[in-house]
Amino acid sequence: MSDYSSGPRVLESTEHDAARQALQDVRREVAKAVVGQDATVTGLLVGLLSQGHVLLEGVPGVAKTLLVRALSAALSLDTKRVQFTPDLMPGDVTGSLVYDSRTADFTFREGPVFTNILLADEINRTPPKTQASLLEAMEERQVSVDGVSRRLPAPFMVAATQNPVEYEGTYPLPEAQLDRFLLKLTMQLPERHDEVEVIRRHAAGFNPQDLAAAGIRAVAGAGDLALAREAMAAVAVEPEIIGYIVDLVRATRTAPSFQLGVSPRGATALLNTSRAWAWLSGRSFVTPDDVKSLALPCLRHRVSLQPEAQMDGVRVDDVLGSILASVPVPR
Repeated sequence: MSDYSSGPRVLESTEHDAARQALQDVRREVAKAVVGQDATVTGLLVGLLSQGHVLLEGVPGVAKTLLVRALSAALSLDTKRVQFTPDLMPGDVTGSLVYDSRTADFTFREGPVFTNILLADEINRTPPKTQASLLEAMEERQVSVDGVSRRLPAPFMVAATQNPVEYEGTYPLPEAQLDRFLLKLTMQLPERHDEVEVIRRHAAGFNPQDLAAAGIRAVAGAGDLALAREAMAAVAVEPEIIGYIVDLVRATRTAPSFQLGVSPRGATALLNTSRAWAWLSGRSFVTPDDVKSLALPCLRHRVSLQPEAQMDGVRVDDVLGSILASVPVPR
């Protein structure tokens, strides 16, 4: 995700303004545990506001798991973690029927998916059958077992981490599952000054397993998210902006390097996330810069390269960047 620029603030109700400030404070709290990942924190907040799910990709050791745990602590939301492994079964995630000898009947035992933020750690290390167990939960916010549907808590978000697909022992996520993720955020290795700060904190006794000792406070909650979503509904999207989003998406379908372009679901995702970022920035309207800022994380996982382009070392982000540079921007 690129750097963001905030536009002029607009007058809103006191409650909505307080909710925005609380969510902005979340980034400060997370920074007490995670260094140099402000854009990723913002992306996770945008995902929560847009009622979507987020896929975090990066090499091992860049604090993907710690970031999600710190965010949950700052938001005072219930979080459960599942380590995805080759032998993980669908029922280990969603829950299953268990025989109760006292009642001589089967009762449903909830799986870890019954939470506010499900940390699906290394999701691409488990086979497709178990990956697919999350599809219903992600799309319909419910789990069906033995013909009975059970609602998940609200808010609900899957924050999944994965290693780059070229790493050994990974199972690439199928297109249908990737399309369920609102955003795909890539976490890079830190800059030198950030890495120095990370090592300095560890030398001073920082323990990533003890977030309370790091001083992370709960500065926002589910109520703030609900108020924020209410305020977002009033963010204006001009017809020219809608046309711009559609033109960007349609350009991915004709790009010679892509064999699969972005579907209308991707266009809707780009609209919703741009709206969320506009509100977080204190504006009552979406600008072309909002759309540009969210285009890569919204679209990069919804396209696939031609085999020839892959062999030539073409990167998805580079092709999307060329599209952003070539599609006319509304004035």
